[in-house]
Amino acid sequence: MRVARFAGDDDPQFGVVGDEDGVPTIAVLKGDPLYAGFELTGQKIPLEDVRLLAPVIPRSKVVCVGKNYVAHAAEMGGEVPGEPLVFLKPNTSVIGPGEPIFYPAQSEDVHFEGELAVVIGRICKDVPVDDAAKVVFGYTVANDVTARDLQAKDGQWARAKGFDTFCPIGPWIETNLDPADVRVVTRLNGDVQQDGRTKDMVFSVADIIAYVSSFMTLLPGDLVLTGTPDGVGPMQVGDSVSITIDGIGTLVNQVVSGE
Repeated sequence: MRVARFAGDDDPQFGVVGDEDGVPTIAVLKGDPLYAGFELTGQKIPLEDVRLLAPVIPRSKVVCVGKNYVAHAAEMGGEVPGEPLVFLKPNTSVIGPGEPIFYPAQSEDVHFEGELAVVIGRICKDVPVDDAAKVVFGYTVANDVTARDLQAKDGQWARAKGFDTFCPIGPWIETNLDPADVRVVTRLNGDVQQDGRTKDMVFSVADIIAYVSSFMTLLPGDLVLTGTPDGVGPMQVGDSVSITIDGIGTLVNQVVSGE
């Protein structure tokens, strides 16, 4: 099931993306399904007539994992960590499909990082690996945008990863996905830059959820970004970045000047 969040007349609305006589359609839901469940209003809207928003805005946090693919760790000049390398992005960094990524004046080297993102479905702590799937609401596509020069300069990653617009997600949440082996492809202006599979992750989705929940409580709507394959690289003002994950869809954002 594909759950989308879209611009309504007043507040954002939620719906299930499907097909109506060959036309992509959103069946509107009563409220946020994370909290209200899946109750349909009966209203259906052609997908092309709505403006999709970030499918979830975390009320709490965006948890990320670094160097979770061997080849990416190597291209960054480091070894694979012995346990998940965890950092946070603020929820103010989250934007949706089609929204601009602002290139900050403080940086001269901003990179794309295509990733599988997990949407947490319920409050949880100390989740066993075998029970990790029980706390997952679904999956979406993410871009862990990074100011690489600031990452090196600061010695920690809060500023480099935390600018407004540095966490595009979307286009929707897929609730029925096996994350063990899906393809992650990032294109810059149509040219493939990253082409990896989640089977090559050092730590699986279940491993990451178990590890993160061992020291912090995860809340409904929290995002967990699972790391990026090799091939990360710079993007410039005017560039278009698209990230496709099999079984979910494609997230597209353009880079604009933040000055």
